[in-house]
Parts: sequence; structure tokens; C-alpha cells
Amino acid sequence: MTTEHAPHSLLRTRRFLPLFLTQFLGALNDNVLKQGLLLLISFAGGEILGLTPALMVQVAAGLFVLPMFLFSASAGQIADAFDKARLIRWVKFVEIGIAALGAYGFAIKSPVLLLAALFLMGLHSTVFGPLKYSILPQHLRSDEIVAGNAWVESGTFVAILLGSVLGGILIAVHDTGPLLTGAACITFAVLGWLSSLGIPPAPSLAKVRLNWNPFTEIAHNLRIARTNRSVFLSMIGISWFWFFGALILSQFGPFVQEVIGGSEHLATFLLASFIVGIALGSIAAERASGGRVEIGLVPLASIGLTVFGADIYFASPAIPHPGIDIPGFLAQPGSWRLIFGLVMLGACGGLYTVPLYALIQTRCEPAIRSRIIAANNVLNAGFMVLSAGFAFLALHFNATIPEIFLIAAVMNLAVALFIYRLVPEFLQRLFAWIVVHVMYRIHAQGHANIPRDGAAIIVCNHVSFVDPLIIAAESRRPIRFVMDHRIFKQPLMNFVFRDAHAIPIAPAKEDPAMLEQAYAEVAKALANGDLVGIFPEGRITNTGEIEAFKNGIGKILARTPVPVVPMALSGLWGSFFSRKGGRAMSKPFRRGIFNRVDLAIGVAIPAQQASQQTLQTIVTNLRTRA
Repeated sequence: MTTEHAPHSLLRTRRFLPLFLTQFLGALNDNVLKQGLLLLISFAGGEILGLTPALMVQVAAGLFVLPMFLFSASAGQIADAFDKARLIRWVKFVEIGIAALGAYGFAIKSPVLLLAALFLMGLHSTVFGPLKYSILPQHLRSDEIVAGNAWVESGTFVAILLGSVLGGILIAVHDTGPLLTGAACITFAVLGWLSSLGIPPAPSLAKVRLNWNPFTEIAHNLRIARTNRSVFLSMIGISWFWFFGALILSQFGPFVQEVIGGSEHLATFLLASFIVGIALGSIAAERASGGRVEIGLVPLASIGLTVFGADIYFASPAIPHPGIDIPGFLAQPGSWRLIFGLVMLGACGGLYTVPLYALIQTRCEPAIRSRIIAANNVLNAGFMVLSAGFAFLALHFNATIPEIFLIAAVMNLAVALFIYRLVPEFLQRLFAWIVVHVMYRIHAQGHANIPRDGAAIIVCNHVSFVDPLIIAAESRRPIRFVMDHRIFKQPLMNFVFRDAHAIPIAPAKEDPAMLEQAYAEVAKALANGDLVGIFPEGRITNTGEIEAFKNGIGKILARTPVPVVPMALSGLWGSFFSRKGGRAMSKPFRRGIFNRVDLAIGVAIPAQQASQQTLQTIVTNLRTRA
């Protein structure tokens, strides 16, 4: 893990803290209003507007996300067209008026006014969504993107927790509950607007021609998003999580009332378990990623979503206990299992979404970033509407709420397998992450020496079969490795690097045609601005020492002069994947798992200075210092 990574420092910067507080207060306000309304509906008794409380909860949930489906595309193009900081301030000012409408609805206990305020709050969130996510890459460095997303995600869900808790507590206050809930909504809206005043400018990155037809703009944004397969499938993955999460969040009140038999306070307590889990998972995703976009965490998290989602069904009580409170519930057999399952389900959600959001932000064109995020929001909204429709139909056909959770968990497994089959990169990165972060303790330094963009060549000594995995895992950019065709054909290497477009190479005396094809492919990759990784020794060391560098690097630089970034690995000699004592991967571990591995990344060398002897000297010195 890098020692240069300090995510907490973001909260001390003006380029992040005001935005963080603004989105935190907005999410807090959304959920005070929404939770107050949902609990008012769930525990009111009788029908509301001709619907039972369980069905009315689904109507309210659908109304909240409907604006996201209808207006996200328009919000995205507006965010790309104007200064994002200025737009945020206007959006937060309008929120004050929406909060005032909601407060009046609470004061007179009007379901119609409260549903209208909920719809308008959903519209406010629709406009704010593309702004908060697309402004992050303008204000943060590339190595801060994952940390920024983790803080936004964890902050959002902590705000959801606090808003849900506060909304539940305030609405339950005898006689004055609705008035207190409305006053809280206005207060948070005002504080959110004040915090938005500190957000630094974020001017438009391109000239955008506004299209005011939301439906044609939705279609246009989705077409743009589909041009990048990994981005689009990441959007599908996020949207599926919102189907899953919205189903659980919207059913918490009815689940506690009908399945457990508890009160509003118990509903808030169990909801807190789920949301605390999401916040912890978001932070864990940032820590496990080490400042990079680590999509290998996504398959791991999706397995957890299925396992712990299904366990809610098995951990649910067979019969309700009417009137049970929090202490009484905790005394029941199996209660802690249910709480643990909810926390872990939320944690897997955080591990799942943070890398996917960061991937979308970093792999799409900056000039259209807001519209891509808007397209993601449209898909999110569509899946949340489908979630509400799914719950509505399931309840209509007499499915129990635990059965709904079980069906969703099984569906999650099917969706995950579908996405990972289309994009093997997710599973490949999971394997690389396990090797690098579970089998070894990586201590890397010098990440800033890898260029953030543009062509460059990575050169490193070659100690073991897992060298490319470690270097790839520690690079913030994808690397196209040039590797011996025999190593490339190894099942381990082929699985990981086939879809990463590694370049197989052979000695001239063995296959001159393959050699020339490899040089041509390297030149093409560098012309496209890629990072190319080379092991100039030409083979894995048999002695543990650095062997003489071959002249292949000189031929490449003569054809395409680009900077060269020297690296040095140490700590892998004697491992299962090295050739100490004979053929690699054919003998027991001589150095056990969890051993420390050092990667030293040197300063980039201009092409004209990067002779093979100079590079070998630099790599040798780096290895000594590592």
C-alpha cells in the first residue's frame, strides 16, 4: 500500500469541504422529509388516498425518483454548459422554498402537499446529482478521485442515516412532531445554501447546445454512454444496486411493523445498521483501493450482497412480536444475526458502488462527464422505479417482505454474472487484487512519478511471474505489458492480461515475425498515449540478481522517443512465483504469504538519456534503496 495516500486531508481543503458539507446537508434534508413522511404513512393506520400504507409507501418512493428519470438528461447538459459551483448555489437556494412547502404540509398534515414536496425534493436531487459528481474531477487530483467518492458516498449515507433517525424521532414526538420535522427541513436547507457559497468556481469544459426535450436528450446521453463499454456496464451495475437498495430502504417500515412487530424507533435502529454498513464499506473501498480505481473489489462485494441479502430472509422472525421495542428485540434469539447481516449488506454496497462511480468519472471524456453522470442517474431512476413496481406487484401477489429480499438476492447473483461475463476485467482485477493485497504486503513509493497522461514506458527488473500484477495494481493508469509469449500463455497471466491487451514477444532466433509484430504494436500503443510496461532483462531472473538489460528498449525509443519510468521490485525472490531452487510454481512456499514486497518508482527519464546501461544502473540503485 502506498504511503503517499492521505485521504483525510481532503476535508481540510476548500476545493472539497464546502461541496462535502453541501451534499451532506442536502442528503440529510431529503431523508428527514422522506422518513418523516414514510413513517407518517406507515403508522397512520387505515387507507391514505385509497391505498394501504404498504402500497402508499411505494407510491411515495416512486414519486421521489420520478424526476430523476424525467429530468436527469436535461440536468446533465445544463451542468456541462455552465459553471457548476454557481448552479449548485442556485439549486440550494431553491431547496429552501421546497423545504418551506414541506414544512407547511407537515403542519397541516396534508398528504398531497407532502407528496408534492417529496416530488420537488426529488427534482432538486436530480439537478444536484450530475453537479456533485462531475465537479469532483475538476477540483481533485487523479489520485484523490477514489477518496473523494468514498467521502461523498459515506457522507451521503451517514446523512441518510442521521436524516432517517432524526426524521423518525421528530415525527414521533407527541403533538408537535410534524411541526418539528418541518422546521428541521427549513434549517438544513438554509445551512446547505450557506455552505454552497464556499465552493470554488468550476467553469464549463465545453460549449454545449442545450436541448430542452428531455426524452430526446435521454436517448442522446445513453447513446454517448454506450460508446464506452466498461463505463456503460458500470452504470448498469450501479443502477442495479439502487434497485436492490431502494427495495430494502422503502420496505424497512413495513418490514419492522409487519414481520418483527416493532415501532418507529426499532425501524430507525435497523435502518441505521444498514446505512452504517454502507458508510463503513465506502471507507473500506477507499482504503483497499489505495487511491486508485480498484474495480477488483466489485465482484467481491456483489457476492456479499447476495449472501447477506439472502440471510435477511433466513434471519427474519417466524412470527411478529407486536409492540416490541429496541431492548426487547435485542433480547430475541437471532436478533444480532439480523443486525450483523444488515451491516454487512450495507458494507458490501459501499465496496460495490465507490469503485464503479470512480471508474465512470475517470474513464469518460471530461467535456461530457456531467451528461454521462446524468445518463447514469436516468438508469438509476429507471431501476428504482422498477424496484418500486417490483415490490408493488410482489406485495399484490401476497409475497412476504422477507421473500422479496430473498428474490432480490438471487436476482443480484444473476445480474453480477451477466456483467462479469461481458467485462472480464472486473474478475481479472479481483484476482490481481487478491494476489497483491492478500498474499503480500505491498510497500510502494513514488507513485507521483508515473505520468498522469501521455505515453511513457515502464521498465522494471523481473523477479517472478507476479511482477506484472503488482506493478499493474500499483499504477493509477492501465499498463500494456510486453511479456515473453511463454509467460503470456500461462493460465494465470493469460487470464489477467489477455483483455488488458498485453503484447506477447519472442526472441528473434525463435520467432522473428512475432518480434517485429510486438515492436509494431508497442509503437502503436505509445502513439495512442498508452503506458507500456517492459522487463528489459528479457526473462525472469534465475539468481535473484538483476541480469543484463537487452537492447529492445533502445529499439523502441529510437522508433518512438517517450519518457521512461524506472521501477525496482524486491522481496519476491524465494516466493512461490520465483525461480529460486528450480522451476517457478513447482515447489512449496519458501517465503510465506503476507511477506513484504517493495516497489520503488523512480523519476521519469527523457528518451535521449535512457540508454540500456543507464536504465540498468538506475533500477539497480532503486532496488538497493527499496
